[in-house]
Amino acid sequence: MTRNGVHQFRLPDVGEGLTEAEVLSWNVQPGDEIAVNQIVCEIETAKAAVELPSPYAGTVTELLVEAGTTVAVGTPLLQIDTGGETAGTDTEAAQPAESGAPPSQDSPAESDSRQPVLVGYGVKAGATRRRARKRPAPATSAPPPPVNGGREPVAAKPPVRKLAKDLGVDLHSVSPTGAGGTVTRDDVRRASRQEAVPQAEPAPSAPPEAEQAPPAAAPPLEERIPIKGVRKHTATAVAGSAFTAPHVTEFLQVDVTNTVHAVAKLRERPEFAEVRVSPLLLVARALLMAVRRHPEINASWDEEAQEIVVKRYVNLGVAAATHRGLVVPNIKDADRKPLPELAGRLNELTETARAGKTTPADMTGGTITITNVGVFGVDAGTPILNPGEAAILAFGQIRDMPWVHEGELAVRKVTTLSLSFDHRMVDGELGSAVLRDVGTVLADPETVALAWG
Repeated sequence: MTRNGVHQFRLPDVGEGLTEAEVLSWNVQPGDEIAVNQIVCEIETAKAAVELPSPYAGTVTELLVEAGTTVAVGTPLLQIDTGGETAGTDTEAAQPAESGAPPSQDSPAESDSRQPVLVGYGVKAGATRRRARKRPAPATSAPPPPVNGGREPVAAKPPVRKLAKDLGVDLHSVSPTGAGGTVTRDDVRRASRQEAVPQAEPAPSAPPEAEQAPPAAAPPLEERIPIKGVRKHTATAVAGSAFTAPHVTEFLQVDVTNTVHAVAKLRERPEFAEVRVSPLLLVARALLMAVRRHPEINASWDEEAQEIVVKRYVNLGVAAATHRGLVVPNIKDADRKPLPELAGRLNELTETARAGKTTPADMTGGTITITNVGVFGVDAGTPILNPGEAAILAFGQIRDMPWVHEGELAVRKVTTLSLSFDHRMVDGELGSAVLRDVGTVLADPETVALAWG
């Protein structure tokens, strides 16, 4: 909506079935000058927290939604006075280069119909015109500060930005050491340590006894936490899965001493120098190899058509616990990726998820899932299926345990694998075969990898 150069920026529609979002915080206030693509607020959808960029340049005149409010897609969020015109070149900058969309040829009259969308999804094409420049202020008054302090944007991944925010570090003050001038976690931590610690002010003397404040009230005995955002979506999804798909869970203890040794060897190889290698990587590879041998485990149930849909691609989901709740991003075509690339994607998805920046695209289309309960010091569990999938593998902690090895009792590295599956699609024989094959790979990953290819 546009009126006399005042534009309303509405909550965008990113598809993926999302219909609402909560406004977590505002980055701007009325009276602020903003540029195209400047982050104006952070929202939380049912799947992730996302920063929203402005499709307009101008002055913020009004915030239409308070922080903490959940609103439907299409709801006006704020008003921006563009001075009567909008900037064509700036608007084009709001669309990511990788989207591949050609420059719009629409007429200026169509510019008001353009619908901004979430970061990473581009902006629907629509030509606009450059807004008139404001006359400089008289010499007697101080000139307004440039947008963003006139500083160039900093190249940093979402987890690094989150760390900088938590540590109170201004990314513009950090000297980048990453490839292409990218700020790394170590750069942020180094900058945090170098910041001067302000001198503590002396504590004020205690007021006279008669003037002392009354004692603080005792904290409430109960706390109510609103169910919304990621947690609301997760609650609905797991409840639907638990009471729709008949779950069966099988367990297998495995001697993974050779897997632990293989992980140590991989860490020394140059192709893994830039990624974190953990046993979870080899568990993921073992599951992918088992899916190759038993493709029926990588399937979904079509209730309407009464058909089992076997997927000939594997989008491997990785459950991640975050401060917003459980999310399950997935690695697209994981079965086609070499081990170093799989390791990189695994690291990237888990770090982005923990920073609360997972995109909706990464949260949809999964075909089979791994959940690593071992990181919490847990041996095993009965995981609930990710809705629409036939199986989920839980990987327990690796512990030193007495084990019969080559006919003698020895202390070995042992873990427990738990495979839950939908008994409508997967019978006991198939589920047992998949679990057995995953265990076989982890018991001797180097030999099996050569034999299976």
